[in-house]
Amino acid sequence: MVFSKKHAGKFQEKGDSSPSTSNQHTAIDPEKALESDPYEHLPESEAAIVRSQIFSPPETASFVQLFRYATLLDKALLSAAAIASIASGVMRPLMTVVWGSIAQSFTTGPAANPNEFQHSVNNKVVDLVYIGIADFVCTYVSMFIFIDRGEVLTSRIRKAYLSAILRQNIAYFDTVGSGEVISHMTADMVLIQDSISEKIALSLSGISTFIAAFVVGFVKSWKLTLIMMSIVITMLLVLPLLTRIVARYAKLTMLGYAGSGKVAEEVLSCVRTVQAFGMQERLAEEYDQHLAVTEKWGCRQGAAMALITGTVYFIMYSNYALGFWQGSRFIVSNDIGVSSIISVMTSMLLGALSLGQTTPNIRRIANGIMAAGKIFATIDRQSCIDSSSPDGASLDTISGEIDFKDIRFRYPTRPEASILHNFNLHVSAGETIALVGSSGSGKSTVVGLLQRFYLPTGGNLFLDKQDISQLNIRWLRSQISVVSQEPTLFGCSIFENIAFGLIGTSNENASVDIQRCLVEKACNEANCMSFIAKFPDGIDTLVGDRGVLLSGGQKQRIAIARAIVGNPKILILDEATSALDTESEEVVQSALDRAAKERTTIVIAHRLSTIKDADKIIVMSKGEIVEQGTHHELMALNGIYFNLVQSQQMQQSKSTEIEEKDDYQTAVDLVRTMSLVHEKEDVEGNDINDTRLYGFWKCAGWIARESCPELRVVLVGIMFASITGLSNPIQAVFFAKCVSSFEFTHINYGEMRHTVNMYSGLFFMLAVVEGIAFTMSGAYLVYASQHLVRRARLIMFRHYLRQDIAFHDCPANSPSALSSTLSTEAQQLEGLTGTTFGQIVYTSVTLAAGMILSLCIGWKLALVCIACMPILIGCGAGRVYVMTHMQATAKQAYLESADSACEAIRDVRTVAALNRENQVQEEYFDGISSQVTKNRVVSVHSAGLYALCQAMLFWILALAFWYGSTLLVKKEYSIFQFFISLMAIITGTQSAGQVFSYAPDMAKAKEAAESIMNLTAQKPVIDTWNESGIFPREVKGNIEFANVYFRYPSRPDIPILRSLSFSIKQGQFAAFVGSSGCGKSTTLGLLEQFYRLDSGQILLDGQDISAFNINKYRNLIGLVQQEPALFSGSIRYNLHLGTSEAITDEEMHDACKQANIHDFIMSLPDGYDTLCGAKGTLLSGGQKQRIAIARAILRKPRILLLDEATSALDSESEKVVQDALDKAAKGRTTIAVAHRLSTIQNADVIFVFENGRVLEYGTHQQLLANKSRYHELVKLQALENK
Repeated sequence: MVFSKKHAGKFQEKGDSSPSTSNQHTAIDPEKALESDPYEHLPESEAAIVRSQIFSPPETASFVQLFRYATLLDKALLSAAAIASIASGVMRPLMTVVWGSIAQSFTTGPAANPNEFQHSVNNKVVDLVYIGIADFVCTYVSMFIFIDRGEVLTSRIRKAYLSAILRQNIAYFDTVGSGEVISHMTADMVLIQDSISEKIALSLSGISTFIAAFVVGFVKSWKLTLIMMSIVITMLLVLPLLTRIVARYAKLTMLGYAGSGKVAEEVLSCVRTVQAFGMQERLAEEYDQHLAVTEKWGCRQGAAMALITGTVYFIMYSNYALGFWQGSRFIVSNDIGVSSIISVMTSMLLGALSLGQTTPNIRRIANGIMAAGKIFATIDRQSCIDSSSPDGASLDTISGEIDFKDIRFRYPTRPEASILHNFNLHVSAGETIALVGSSGSGKSTVVGLLQRFYLPTGGNLFLDKQDISQLNIRWLRSQISVVSQEPTLFGCSIFENIAFGLIGTSNENASVDIQRCLVEKACNEANCMSFIAKFPDGIDTLVGDRGVLLSGGQKQRIAIARAIVGNPKILILDEATSALDTESEEVVQSALDRAAKERTTIVIAHRLSTIKDADKIIVMSKGEIVEQGTHHELMALNGIYFNLVQSQQMQQSKSTEIEEKDDYQTAVDLVRTMSLVHEKEDVEGNDINDTRLYGFWKCAGWIARESCPELRVVLVGIMFASITGLSNPIQAVFFAKCVSSFEFTHINYGEMRHTVNMYSGLFFMLAVVEGIAFTMSGAYLVYASQHLVRRARLIMFRHYLRQDIAFHDCPANSPSALSSTLSTEAQQLEGLTGTTFGQIVYTSVTLAAGMILSLCIGWKLALVCIACMPILIGCGAGRVYVMTHMQATAKQAYLESADSACEAIRDVRTVAALNRENQVQEEYFDGISSQVTKNRVVSVHSAGLYALCQAMLFWILALAFWYGSTLLVKKEYSIFQFFISLMAIITGTQSAGQVFSYAPDMAKAKEAAESIMNLTAQKPVIDTWNESGIFPREVKGNIEFANVYFRYPSRPDIPILRSLSFSIKQGQFAAFVGSSGCGKSTTLGLLEQFYRLDSGQILLDGQDISAFNINKYRNLIGLVQQEPALFSGSIRYNLHLGTSEAITDEEMHDACKQANIHDFIMSLPDGYDTLCGAKGTLLSGGQKQRIAIARAILRKPRILLLDEATSALDSESEKVVQDALDKAAKGRTTIAVAHRLSTIQNADVIFVFENGRVLEYGTHQQLLANKSRYHELVKLQALENK
């Protein structure tokens, strides 16, 4: 049994929650996560079942496994690219052979025979040109293939990961969370692609250069090479140890990123709640805690890598010292000549230098391997309930008979609580049964087991006497349609959302025309067409992320249409009409009653008027059936059900008899929120894609400014990087001195030995200095880089929370898209900071110092070589431009494709229930595949420019040798002048060529900086950072809407509120009623200042609310939404989020008692420290709603807004909570939006909305006496009281 640290960390967090600081997502140090088994108290048989649902394999991967999805063609291409990379690496040591030969000619002197000397040099120069051509071809082939195959293989890993995620059982998501999954799909995939693309080509080339250098050395002088190997062997013993440390830190860094991604996705999904309660800064602090963990391990990883680099350079310069010292001794003994020494020395130099420059690439590969470990662990995880498996029987026909026999169940994430105890229930074919009972009694759990979302820990569940564990999962779910308590719609059109209900049916592949007919029929039956017909695009109207563009009632009706369009055999209605207005409810209920005929229907209901005609009503309590029978039978018992009905009975007017009336034509439903994506009119809302383009240097300047808090650290890092840059010109002087001393070997051995010994000592001194400098430079700059990345992530997160709701309404700014951007862009800033910035400083100083030195020593040769530099730099700059363009287009494409996938992951229960897994995969695969094809063209240009940069090194060297030889023949230069000029320029040129290997990273960094700059430049219309405005004092609570007109920012052609005017007096309990989409919730949103008015005023105690300070104003308001938003921390933490002020346990307990949730919380093993799960998934709908009510009460608001605050409560809890809300309303102004009229009949004033206006208002009795619209609504909702 392998218990992952991810799960261990979760349980450790739960245990560590403290009464005072129960944070939403406690940032747990991954190194300290305990590996414990929380199921040891269970019987082994039950523990095994529970474990199997959240088991995760070890998160390990190897370099070879990165290529697990390579085909034979891929392997052939990659093999050819690897050979080309190796060949490219071999070219450089071959160059040293030519170099040594030329040096031999130079030391013997051109004076003896100038013509023969020049001819010999010319031949060798031609060899260098040919080597350059070969290097160009090899580099081009290797870079293009690795970049292209990297894209292809990463796309396959993306596809495999999404497929694996979508086949996982639901309990897996209870522990992992959609935010963590999205982080893996974005940030981790970038790391994997980085590790299997050009970084491998560069690493292979560097390693082959290193090996080939030794081969050349052994050929030229095995003795000298063998002696120099002693230091290299030391390096090979030290580096693996350091590499393991780097890998360990990289893994811990990845864990931190996953945690922060989980927080971000969850918070951004609940942005309305966050803004209403002023949670921005508190949640940003929570997010920053996870970033701090990531920063800690990132800094340590960078320091370890810096130590590796410093070790490599120490060994490289030590090799110089040893080589020259021992080489001079061999010359004295006539064992080898100058040519061999130069060839061995330069080849060893290139080998060591290439190995040093390979270490950053190896770091990227190591990061990719660590990221792949998490990805492959998920891919390899065998789900205990695999929806993609073809196994299992598919019955030809089913009647719909269902049997629960001795079912026991507990949630894997809450194993201490037993949910169902020996549960037995028989549902006959075609029967309609209703499940009623208090929140948390197990009603929704029964439905989840029937859909095979979880495994029961005991007992069996049968469909037509066939154990459902033996049935094919996809077939089983295709027979079941569900309308959940909180309906989930996807970010596409109404037609597409409803047509998802056809998946798995005979009409799944029918023509579009047939499907449209079926969809329209279902819409009519679900009472949808009344509002759909008013949209400009009808059923092709986009609904926005999670249906945000529709009201709650509209969403629920579309979900009902989706459920009935496929004519399922089993229909499950989990509070299917809870969000409907009274009139729509009757029409939809009639449609559902018709739909229930000849099929098995299970109804979960708190509103008992909807289930009184059920064939059987099951009353549940604490996971057991306590009563069952028909409505009349249970009423006759005078038991629990009878009391539930009595608590919901409407008070009827005693003075007025309700009479029959003509059918009331439903008013035209209005669009509640946003419009279609393709709307071309100018809008007020901000769109993250409406960006301004910045130049490279502008972006680099922004990065520099943001690094100012670490200015001292950066300056120290630059100082050490500058010291490293001076190493090449200095070693050029030492090298030239040693080589020129060989010219007088035959004259004075003693003089030669003295000179070489002195400079060998200086080389060792240089080795110590540079070893320290490279280590300190890397450590300091990575430290600053990690702090910058952390700061940039936090800046983005805070700015996302700063933006007004209009920004978040834009489809381009969906929670999935923003989470994806947050996961990748800040990290990409490392492309212009950290080790990359250190390399830029190193190269700049090397070039500048080299050019100055060479100009001072030999200006003619220096000018010729410098003249070639613009070509080299131009090629590199061109590559940066090409890669920047590719990065911009790829980023948008991957965001769009990832958005749909992330949406599916976030709502995985609905995806599983609809069997949408294959469809989601196809949409994602199409987006990924098209981008791979587009990037291939860019890769051709990128690889060509890089190959030209590398080949230029050989051609510049050839030019330098040719021109230098002519200067020697003319006796204008000495050998010392020639070599010092050559070495200074060539080493600088080689370093410049290496810098441009970072072009993709630099391009990504520029693109990321540009994106963040655009985000920070956006100032929202309603800015919570604005400290101006009136601070409200002694607020009484008088509210007035004066001639208010409002249209959502993106749809100025669709009016929502039209001359809305009403007033609510201080301390009044006001209620808004009316059909779905009439503007009730919009009115609450305007009171919260989520949007600005088109015209008119909203007054609080006579003062326009837009004049108030937004934060102080919102502190006056408590909000309970129709779909409560909780965060995946403890119950205590969620309650503390209700107010920015400190609260005592007594105040918290009192608020929970008022909300009728205290007793339930105290019954849990961990009490108020019990974890709620991601978005509160570990709690029932009623439990979440009551915690949300308690959270609002804790604010002690002057104005209380209740948007269907009791819609998810059972009758018993509703009565208690309603009494509590009535008490809470005293002394404050309360506004309740309600469809369940029993909750607002005692309101001081009731406003009936229609077409964005108030149609009538008054008390309950007054409105009944009017016999107008409210009278109709009451009539439709009255319970049968017999």
